[in-house]
Amino acid sequence: MSVTAAAGFTAAGVTAGLKSAGRDLALVVNTGPQRHAAAVFTSNRVAAAPVLWSRQAVSDGRADAVVLNSGGANACTGPEGFADTHHTAERVAQALDISAQDVLVCSTGLIGERLNMDALLPAVDAAAAALTDDDGAAAAAAEAIRTTDTVSKTAQSGGTGFVVGGMAKGAGMLAPGMATMLAVLTTDAVITQPDLDAALREAVRVSFNRADSDGCMSTNDTVVALASGAHPEADASGVDLSEFQAALTEVCRDLAAQLIADAEGAHHEIAITTIHAANEDEAETAGRAVARSNLFKTAIFGRDPNWGRILSAVGTTDVAFDPATIDVAVNGVWICRGGGIGEDRSLVDLSGRQVEITIDLKSGDAEATILTNDLTHDYVHENSAYSS
Repeated sequence: MSVTAAAGFTAAGVTAGLKSAGRDLALVVNTGPQRHAAAVFTSNRVAAAPVLWSRQAVSDGRADAVVLNSGGANACTGPEGFADTHHTAERVAQALDISAQDVLVCSTGLIGERLNMDALLPAVDAAAAALTDDDGAAAAAAEAIRTTDTVSKTAQSGGTGFVVGGMAKGAGMLAPGMATMLAVLTTDAVITQPDLDAALREAVRVSFNRADSDGCMSTNDTVVALASGAHPEADASGVDLSEFQAALTEVCRDLAAQLIADAEGAHHEIAITTIHAANEDEAETAGRAVARSNLFKTAIFGRDPNWGRILSAVGTTDVAFDPATIDVAVNGVWICRGGGIGEDRSLVDLSGRQVEITIDLKSGDAEATILTNDLTHDYVHENSAYSS
């Protein structure tokens, strides 16, 4: 249920020694016959060397392999760091007999430290030698990209003549400006590169771009989609694009939800759905304002259904709504009606991990859901003593 679920892909996860323990280098290879690729990257102006390399490498719409390491972000490392990324791509290319320009590179971990290339480059060779298409290899690859993640994140969907698989990592610095972490998505669909690119961007828009854990955007965010066209029942004329879009979006939403579920120190997973907004962008804006309110997030941690903090966050935006008519529900209890006191807040049960917030703006027909989590003592502790 990961990157080798689709035909035409092999993977491996090995130990390089970049982290104190465990696997820390992954390799995913598209064996064809098609080698279409699309990717989206962080919009952070401080972009890591692997992002700069991969933006250039994927610009022709092709990628044969993706190499990913944990144990170091290779961000803010200057020309030397970019050279390290280049050398990594070249080592993969040499091992697989492909062009370095067809190798995408992803890194995750601490910012501002050079990677140990004496450990990383031999691990590339080991990963290339270990490539297979079995589930164990895919699981090892997903494990190798973990940093503060407590579990691996994988997902799978499909449709007529295609499968979509994926893996992701992320537990902190989860805030969108494209996506929120590292992810590799694979499909054996017969699909053109422009259609793959369009489908990826739409899927990211309604999934990773609506996962907002802590308001902190990473320097390394990358989501890659690879298409092999190798499904045994693939139609040479291509997949149904609507069906493919639905499957790709399902995988991205699944992975995004797993990221929020594993967010650093989280005790509650929160879905903030804004309904009856003037348009989808305004629904997203209102929900994100609540998701980024530390007052709201700490209230949920304390199991306090403080709807006033929700209203005050929405009120900081320029979305269309009348403060005298807005309604808010927490876990199905409408504790705010018409901008004032609604049902008894003591009816709200926040003992479980899942929390659903509904904000009714009464301004239109659009809606959107933002995923976030509470702010806890554990989050503060983990991020005051972070190591890769």
